[in-house]
Amino acid sequence: MGVPPASAADRALTRPRRRPLAALAAVSALVAVGAAMLVTLATPTPRPADAPADEFSAGRAYRTVQTVATRPHPAGSAANDQVREHLVGALRGLGLETEVQDTVAPEAGQLSGAAGGATVARVRNVVARLPGTASTGRVFLVAHYDSVQTGPGGNDDAAGTSTVLEVARALTAGPRPRNDVVFVLTDAEEACLCGAAAFAASHPLAADGGVVLNLEARGSTGPVIMFETSRNNAELVAAFGRGAPHPVGTSFAVEIYRALPNDTDFTAFLDHDFVGLNSAYIDGGAIYHTPLDTPAAMDRGSLQMHGDNALGLAREFGRADLTALRAGHDATYFPVPGGLVRYPGWLTWPLAALAVLGVLTLGWLVRRTGRARTGRLFAGFGLALVPIVAAPVAAQLLWAGITALRPGYAELLDPYRPVWYRLAVVALAATILLAWYALARRRVGPAALAVGGLGWLALLGVVLAALVPGGAYLATLPALAGVLAGLVALRTRIDGPWPVVAVTLAGAVAVVILLPTVVLLFPALGMAMGGVAALFAVLLGLAALPVLDLLHPAAGGQRGPVAARARRLGALPAVAAALAATVFAGVGLAVDRFDADHPVPTHLMYALDADTNEAQWLTRESDPQPWTDGYVDGPAKVDGFPGLGDPDLRGGPAPAATLPAPTVQVLADTSAGGLRTLRLRLLPQRTVRLATLHVDATTAEVTRAEVAGREVPVGRQPGVEEAKADRWGFGIVFHAPPAEGVEVTLTVRPRAGQVALRAMDASDGLEGLPGFRERPAGVGVVGSHTSEMLAVARTYPF
Repeated sequence: MGVPPASAADRALTRPRRRPLAALAAVSALVAVGAAMLVTLATPTPRPADAPADEFSAGRAYRTVQTVATRPHPAGSAANDQVREHLVGALRGLGLETEVQDTVAPEAGQLSGAAGGATVARVRNVVARLPGTASTGRVFLVAHYDSVQTGPGGNDDAAGTSTVLEVARALTAGPRPRNDVVFVLTDAEEACLCGAAAFAASHPLAADGGVVLNLEARGSTGPVIMFETSRNNAELVAAFGRGAPHPVGTSFAVEIYRALPNDTDFTAFLDHDFVGLNSAYIDGGAIYHTPLDTPAAMDRGSLQMHGDNALGLAREFGRADLTALRAGHDATYFPVPGGLVRYPGWLTWPLAALAVLGVLTLGWLVRRTGRARTGRLFAGFGLALVPIVAAPVAAQLLWAGITALRPGYAELLDPYRPVWYRLAVVALAATILLAWYALARRRVGPAALAVGGLGWLALLGVVLAALVPGGAYLATLPALAGVLAGLVALRTRIDGPWPVVAVTLAGAVAVVILLPTVVLLFPALGMAMGGVAALFAVLLGLAALPVLDLLHPAAGGQRGPVAARARRLGALPAVAAALAATVFAGVGLAVDRFDADHPVPTHLMYALDADTNEAQWLTRESDPQPWTDGYVDGPAKVDGFPGLGDPDLRGGPAPAATLPAPTVQVLADTSAGGLRTLRLRLLPQRTVRLATLHVDATTAEVTRAEVAGREVPVGRQPGVEEAKADRWGFGIVFHAPPAEGVEVTLTVRPRAGQVALRAMDASDGLEGLPGFRERPAGVGVVGSHTSEMLAVARTYPF
């Protein structure tokens, strides 16, 4: 049975006498608050190279960017050696105690996905120290100076590296801080976080821990977001609010990042009980890890923001008592114009419970005052779920349709010009919310819908409090603000100004809290997950329903032409939003085309089996682009290349190149107690980025392993039956192998007469290979650690 139309008693929380004027004032106020929040997220104007010596200058730092990011410089490359020499010279030129930590280190977290084995690298970290006057601990400014093999790293992480150098210069130009400040430029971050792991685990300066400020970039523009902290961060966040001139960061971002499998150098420090903050700018992700990540692509405003915050925090922690930084709880925090709002995390559950109780109380009062009956309140709550579900689904369907038209988007973190698509998603969410409201308002009533929307916000606040406590404020605080506004509206004259003022203030709270979340979620998650941003856009709309209601004619029991006119007027906002969504999506497709400056990303590798002298082209593209399709013709068999770590590849036959395979030399071979110990040298015969060695599990079970004299975990080894299905058991991946090769000691329990080992090495660059055709203009390289990889493998029985 349907709900009958609303009667004259089913009124909104506000009914101003001059409704158009009230609507204009309220909407204008929310737009102004939204504009203030967008300004809060904007990057500062870059300072020129002649800025005062004690300030951070993007102009000066950019010179370092140009030097560091001249060309790709992965760990172990000659280009990386040149970058390191420049950094050492620059830091010593500032009068700092500077050294190079040259060691072999395992991956942060030890175990990797290398077929159940271990990842190791030779790393050379650059470490400099500015002694404090009366140190209570150490502050570590950290960035990695290596790049991926596919790009020069103009942003990732020449931005962080140049920031560290410029902050070092500014600090040495002024009074010395109280605490030691250590500048750590790590190696092999892109490969395995091994440089940070080596420093945190074994460098003398790291022995007592300290505060880490890690500087990263995952794009080319946008605000610098402090997106990760150590646990129990209340005092750290307080220092962030005081010291960072542009404190953009949310406890919700911290919670989400903790739940994701992503890692940075910061991870290695957390593994060794450091405390600290992790920051990056993340917009412009289309160029991430690609040849387009050049100095010219950098937004110098983002670089300035990185430097302003890093310098401010270095000074803040440089003068603090570092022994008092560990609080017993995490803080909830978010940016507002002019600063950072924060409160203790232990308030999360009381506030969530208060929001639920407040909504129930408001609903009871709405029913008692005759603005909505019980049935309508339940209907309003149930119907409010419609836009909450429909908007994210519609956003995902929109992107699926756009990706069907532009398949190349599937290989990008974000389109090259994502703004139009983001606006389309927001407009689509607005269309669904406005259409829903126009249809439901007359049947259920504005007051019931407003209470229903607040009810879902309060309920979501409870869910977030349980799952991601640092994000509960996103729903709890707008719900509480809406409840307070409703109580004011119910206790004052409905046709007076105060109800409008109250609901406008509540809407402003929602804008302050939720608009930055919508804006930042787009670059954080990419358009492929635009539905998440659409969800929070709808929550913002639900929190502002009483203001939205002012755009409609007054509620009541209209009939005939009056009702028809009201319905037409109520549909206008939804129609306008739908038109905007269509236009924005169309403009996005028109302006974001692939061309020479914005190429479609492609992925290609070459693998040569030296046992059979057979080669194949490989790609990870599930639906290959036309250029890639010229090399591959179906699913590939890559059993002989366990070092690639990805069995789901497509492949095609390739001419065999004349390339030497890595050799495995036996340095010692002993047996005792049913175990056999092989001391080996894995020696590439050409310049490579990495080398791997895997044990054939059908021939032996590995019980112990050492790489370069360092014991590494072997993990669980497959049984005999498992080995028949998955031949390769324990393996090592060694990044940046030295010219003299890598010494490996394996203790195994033989399962056959001979122990079979599979050695592979990999270099970068496919030019010069037989059968390779240069990419035409408009075809680029996807940001992947295996793009352009050239692998050669051979089996050695012993």
